[in-house]
Amino acid sequence: METAEMRPDVTGVRGIADRFTANVGKVIVGKHDVVELVLVALLTEGHILIEDVPGIGKTMLARTVARSLGLSFKRIQFTPDLLPSDVTGIHFYNQKTGEFEFRPGPVLANIILADEINRATPRTQSCLLESMQERQITVDLETILLPRPFLIMATQNPIELEGTFPLPEAQLDRFLMKLKMGYPFEDEERAILVRFQEENPLESLEAVITREELLKMEKLCRKVYVDELLRDYIVAITRATRQHSGIELGASPRASLSLHLAAQSLAAIRGRNYVIPDDIKYLSVPVLAHRLVSRTEMRLRGRTVEDTVREVVAGVPVPVEESSSRNKKG
Repeated sequence: METAEMRPDVTGVRGIADRFTANVGKVIVGKHDVVELVLVALLTEGHILIEDVPGIGKTMLARTVARSLGLSFKRIQFTPDLLPSDVTGIHFYNQKTGEFEFRPGPVLANIILADEINRATPRTQSCLLESMQERQITVDLETILLPRPFLIMATQNPIELEGTFPLPEAQLDRFLMKLKMGYPFEDEERAILVRFQEENPLESLEAVITREELLKMEKLCRKVYVDELLRDYIVAITRATRQHSGIELGASPRASLSLHLAAQSLAAIRGRNYVIPDDIKYLSVPVLAHRLVSRTEMRLRGRTVEDTVREVVAGVPVPVEESSSRNKKG
């Protein structure tokens, strides 16, 4: 049985997380919860789908995260005429050398902003599937490994639906979480005007976390203790989505694994080397909601998928006392 002494020391993870959040906060006003979840995705090696209206700061967030980590950043503007080769790269014939050479596409970077991903055709959307799951791409039968860390931050506009191609369930399931930034509060919006009055603070932003530190943090997060009862709690929640009368397509086993890994990362960021039920509850909506398909009658009643996930979580018994006693014994 694992003891408290065997669990990892995540003090450094908490310190680095605070440093990252403070640095991003020099550019992004408010949105602490969103920034925290982006870091969770990085430490879980997951990907993020941000669905929100234009002008909220989605692109600025992606650029700020990349700059704070000192990682390479590429933006791909998805349009109906975008081809898979525009994303992955191509082999071309170099007349000077008389040989075929590979010209890498923008996907070969650490952080990718897939802007308005639902405006590209399904064929182009699908070229991201391999990179999101296997961390590699295949070009002309040649397999090319992607750099680590690797994060895709995709955006889509929930308002303009004309000329868009909704993401299929198979691709949605590959996103660790779906986030909404939302409009800033009144005082935050005033702070934005002041902060950007003379210059863009992003231009002078410096990296505060190295690539090596981030990869080390990822390994530490995987060692965060998850009680057996909490694993049962995660499974109970995902299975409950498959049995809910208002859900046509429930959460997959990949969703269970995603919730488990994300809870480990969140616990470490918050300075704990063990997961608690509140970690799982907090992550349930962003990790599960986009993977579910509601029945038509639920949508007609104005019930969102997020509402249904909260209802499911509320209906699953929380193993608070048992989990706490085990942690004390450990």
